[in-house]
Amino acid sequence: MNERSLPASPNWYCSRCSDVNSKGLLGVGAKNVVYLIDVSASSCRVAGELAGHRDLVSGFSFCQHAEQSHVCVSASTDGTVRFWDADNKTLIREHAAHQSPVSAVHWSPADKNLVVSGDEKGVVVCHWINTGDTSSFFPEPRTIFCLSCCPHSWKSVAVGYKDGMIVLIDVSKKGEVVHRLRGHDNEIHSLAWSPVSGEDAFCSRADDGEGTNGVSRGEESGCFLVSGSKDQTVRIWSTAKGKGVMTLKLPFLKRRGSAVDPGVRERIWLNVHWPKGRSTQLVSSCFSGELVMWDLAKSGKQKWSLFGASEGQNHNRIVFNMSSVELQDRELLISTSMDREIKCWDLNSLGCCWTLPTLGGHVYTLTFSPVGVGCLALGVGDNMIRVWNTLSAQNQYDIRSFWQGIKSKVTALAWHPRKEGLLSFGTDDGKVGIYDVFSNKPPQISSSYHRKTVYTLAWGPPVPPVSFGAEGKQSFSLYSCAGEGVILQHVPSKLSGEASDIDTLIRDTNSIQHKLSPHTDLSWKPDGKVVAVGNEDGSIDVYEAPALKQLCSIQQHHKIINALRWHPDLDCPPELTGLLASGSSNAIVFIHDLRAIIENPPEAPVVLNESYRRLCGHTAKITGVAWSPHQPGRLVTASYDGTAQVWDVLEEAAVSNYRGHNNYLLCVDWSPVDPDVVWTGGKDFTVHEWKVSKQEFTKPPKGKKMVMLQERKTSSKQQKKKNRTTGGSGGGAGSKANGEPGLEAETVTEKELSEGEDDEVKSTTSLEAPAANPELQRKSASAAKSKDKTDFHLLKKKKARSMLPLSTSMDHRPKEELLQDCLTLASIRHSEAGFEVWSRTVEAYVKQLSLQEQHLKAASYLLSVNKLYEAVDLLRSNKLYREAIALVKARLAAEEPVLKELYTGWAAVLEKDGHLSAAAKCYLAAGCSFDAAKVISRKNDVSSLKMAAALARVSGETVLAQSLALRCARDLAAAQDWVGAQEVLSAQGDLLVHRLHLCVAELLAVSLKDSDVLSSASCVSGHPWASAGRGADSVQDRVRDVWEEEFGVSMNSAGDCSVEALLQELRGVESPTPSANVPLRQVLLFSSLHLTRALLSWFLNDDGQLIAELWRAAAWLREAGHFSVSAEFCRLLFPDGDVGVFSRKHSKTLHHTEEEAKAAAGCLQAFVCYHRLYERWWRGSAGGRDVQNGLPPAAGDEPTRGPSESEDGSFDASVLLSEPHAVCQAAQRSVRQIQERLAAMVLQHSWSQGDKQDGPSQTDDQEAADAEKRSEDQETFLSLSTKMSKQQEELAELPDTVKMFPHPDVVECCLVLLHLRKSASVSDVVQEKAKDLLQKYGTSPGILKASQPFFT
Repeated sequence: MNERSLPASPNWYCSRCSDVNSKGLLGVGAKNVVYLIDVSASSCRVAGELAGHRDLVSGFSFCQHAEQSHVCVSASTDGTVRFWDADNKTLIREHAAHQSPVSAVHWSPADKNLVVSGDEKGVVVCHWINTGDTSSFFPEPRTIFCLSCCPHSWKSVAVGYKDGMIVLIDVSKKGEVVHRLRGHDNEIHSLAWSPVSGEDAFCSRADDGEGTNGVSRGEESGCFLVSGSKDQTVRIWSTAKGKGVMTLKLPFLKRRGSAVDPGVRERIWLNVHWPKGRSTQLVSSCFSGELVMWDLAKSGKQKWSLFGASEGQNHNRIVFNMSSVELQDRELLISTSMDREIKCWDLNSLGCCWTLPTLGGHVYTLTFSPVGVGCLALGVGDNMIRVWNTLSAQNQYDIRSFWQGIKSKVTALAWHPRKEGLLSFGTDDGKVGIYDVFSNKPPQISSSYHRKTVYTLAWGPPVPPVSFGAEGKQSFSLYSCAGEGVILQHVPSKLSGEASDIDTLIRDTNSIQHKLSPHTDLSWKPDGKVVAVGNEDGSIDVYEAPALKQLCSIQQHHKIINALRWHPDLDCPPELTGLLASGSSNAIVFIHDLRAIIENPPEAPVVLNESYRRLCGHTAKITGVAWSPHQPGRLVTASYDGTAQVWDVLEEAAVSNYRGHNNYLLCVDWSPVDPDVVWTGGKDFTVHEWKVSKQEFTKPPKGKKMVMLQERKTSSKQQKKKNRTTGGSGGGAGSKANGEPGLEAETVTEKELSEGEDDEVKSTTSLEAPAANPELQRKSASAAKSKDKTDFHLLKKKKARSMLPLSTSMDHRPKEELLQDCLTLASIRHSEAGFEVWSRTVEAYVKQLSLQEQHLKAASYLLSVNKLYEAVDLLRSNKLYREAIALVKARLAAEEPVLKELYTGWAAVLEKDGHLSAAAKCYLAAGCSFDAAKVISRKNDVSSLKMAAALARVSGETVLAQSLALRCARDLAAAQDWVGAQEVLSAQGDLLVHRLHLCVAELLAVSLKDSDVLSSASCVSGHPWASAGRGADSVQDRVRDVWEEEFGVSMNSAGDCSVEALLQELRGVESPTPSANVPLRQVLLFSSLHLTRALLSWFLNDDGQLIAELWRAAAWLREAGHFSVSAEFCRLLFPDGDVGVFSRKHSKTLHHTEEEAKAAAGCLQAFVCYHRLYERWWRGSAGGRDVQNGLPPAAGDEPTRGPSESEDGSFDASVLLSEPHAVCQAAQRSVRQIQERLAAMVLQHSWSQGDKQDGPSQTDDQEAADAEKRSEDQETFLSLSTKMSKQQEELAELPDTVKMFPHPDVVECCLVLLHLRKSASVSDVVQEKAKDLLQKYGTSPGILKASQPFFT
């Protein structure tokens, strides 16, 4: 019926949704239809379709046996499996053995009668087509993704699951599991068996990660199986041994030129195919649409070859399905992809033979270019424009796609009437733009957007205000009409400017004061003299350009105008140049002859109520019209009845009717080169090219209602005839039994008649009445026999006395009185009385009560007329939730959805008002435990957090419960309620590492309190193990003992308590950057976090990580400004002052090999010596408080010396005198000074500018002169900037470890050491080095003054 067509895009993410038989017939599942395509090595052609599934086609397979290669099977997510005759395109049989969506199906290559299918619940069903039997198995409770039948044995079936498991089952033994193949850790996308039986076809060896477990020549009979998975590997399995023999990793190929939207997110899909006759070669898809041929017998690392050597041959998106066939001595491979293309490949040359584009959305519009002959533009709902060169001799599907700048459904297109390649487009979101299809530039987008969908685009002459002063410059404007009823005029050369609304010009020119009807379509006459505008109320207004003076108003249609088109002017009789075709939602096409009005414009607008021609036949609304450019008076129309109709307008005769689409038609256009060819597109995602002369039908099909009414009439006549001809004693029973199907058919028909239009695709058998229920027939027949028997006996008996004698006597009145009763009853029935009046009265009274805010009373009146839901909505809208809930509980079932809505609405109101506990109860009543816990935690106090965590744990919200428990524990730890914090964490599971962290924090806090650094009065509760056994052990030794005794954590812990798992979990806890504004309690928690990581690294013997975490723990205390706490922390960790000795009790010394670890250790050692230096300073100063850095010694601040520290406490002071750090610190000081001076200059400049704005004065002039004089002695802004750049370059040249791990102020340490040279044993070498560093880097005035005594 059709010449060429573009089918719908194949369905995505299906393991086997396409297949090809030995005759070259390809079947592709798209939406709920299977498209049949004849393929060859040089071309392809859409041959037909198999329609009938109610939902998406999820699988398709041909029978591979020659005698029945025309038979195929399809599976759908509607749970059915259908068998088809592809030659006749008819349904053979349907099986509904599955209760869940079917996800995979395959016709066994080894048995022509066996088909195997699997569904999402894991059920596998065997279908025997010769007998119609089915058998179900349930090998694994997992979601099936794919399955494949063995080509060598009908018994073996491989099933791939979502979780990466592959199971081999024996269908002859009720689905017994033969092997479970484990190796993949993600979805199994595809399975394929080797075409050669046996496992000695090739031998391979492991090559550098490409292949592992080389294949050996099998001793057992079997067959190789290949699988592709989401884990990006292809694995080959031995089905005889049940194990993997080779793993192929996908190569990372550089992505070549892409012609699709990069914003489309995609996942990987790995499809594999093992071609027939190739025992060592298989094909797989790759990351971005590439296809690779694997040679399993090839040695070396690269076992693959890439398909499509030339540019642009490969797919641009992931490939879903592949199938192969041998035609004309050539092996062909067919592939489908996410890029909406079907490609054919030559398996020998690996080159692309042809490409068939497909469509992924409704075809909203199609139009031929008036300049580029044969250039067809398609606007599709998949957010792309396609331009098809329909006259190409080399490629009959020469199509280019455009997606840039669109990002929405393309609903309107219009070619420029003069400039070749200039195409305007409109989208579903109101965007208007212009593409140059012959360039690679992105489109120009108009800055004026419509609020709704763009219906129509048209090029026409400019009208004011654009035409003012634009003579000879602007020949065409672009007009757009959209869903909000507005027509905008866009200037193509200035799309960035604001578009003008033509309604303004129409009102001004025609002096219209009333509101104009919303516009729905427009069409310019080809000569540009007049424009026709269709409106929402069915009227058509015709205006004369350029002032848009109204000529006439056509009041013929009574529904929204959908299509307008003027008859072309070229090569047509003059009497036809004024014809205007219009189509609306009332299914009638009107032709209007406006030639007289256009040639002799009236002074006042004329109203036309009669049409020139009236074309009737369509049964649904008109969506498109197009005049033939070849034959005058020939028109084609597209309709929602699913057909396109060709008319002879002058004769008002139907010429040809096309019925090739299976859904509504949306657009139509005539071929510009062939007078017998028409193009149509519709909601079935397809575009068809068809010939007018080859169509079977002449007129559109009768309406659905008319067809069913005729069927009812016919069946009724046949039934009456049967009843008249049936006689004998069995006649009564026979008529009832035979009449029962007719009654059921009538019921179905009435239901069908009550249904309106539906956009979804319907089954072709939807008009067939279902078979009558056998049980119902049996009951009806028995009832009929019983009734016949009763009637026979009643003939011999007297009539029984009535139980209602008064009513019976009324029935025996004269005929006139009985007829009068009918009239009286009818008048009462149709009068304003009874329950309807009461209902309307109640509704009016309810409105009055609502205005008086008597909502409870209003609800009670609604209940009196059985309007329960309206009463509930009234109470809910006035926030009377308690009463509404009571009403629902009293009248409705407990599982009623409105009850949950009431509880959640009440909870939201209570939460907003601050009643958090009541809101949580409402959420719990609604079954929203997560929301209840979140609401309780909003108070953010300890008791609320603890309760919210317990609630979340009871409700099964484990992640939320742990999060709330951690928040509560941190608050308790900050308040030093250590026992409470541990109890909260122990109530939850999997929080052991956080308990260890709090244990370290508690031990650290207790140790600092013992040293009188922290106040002990604020502690709320503590554990006995925190105060017991303090002795002379260091903090880390005490922590290790407590962990082993109380928490069972040691170096040998395994499972979830292993040190590796605990450290990995603790690394996920964030630690902010140290700051001076953090309270001391929080500082101790952050510091103890790093100390905990360090101790866990100690258990793992990771010295580098250990010293880095110790440095971070000390840095938190130092950067927060707590000098005494930092000093005591270093003394507790390193009582001997040696960072290299971490634990004497466990003989742990630190050894560092990496530069970063060495730098961290040196930094930590420097700060330990720095604190010991100041201890000497304080002891030698005899209470002096003039300390340059740190705190002066006061009560409680002077650190206590450890037992191991001698009175003189000798230490290596040279660690403090690091010249690289002195260079870094000097540069940083210089940068800070320069920044301060630059800021002062900018501030002074801003002040001077402010004074100038206030006006000059004598005083100001004098000050300016003084400032100018002073500035001569000062540095300029440029010189300071130069110095800044120089200092920053010096900083950049320093090693990263110097800047990453800073030392104490070297200049400061030099001064302190020189002051202590008499009271302490400071060597002469150290003194000389300190003086040398002071002279080099002590350049500030304060340092120079302090260091002067040491140089004189």
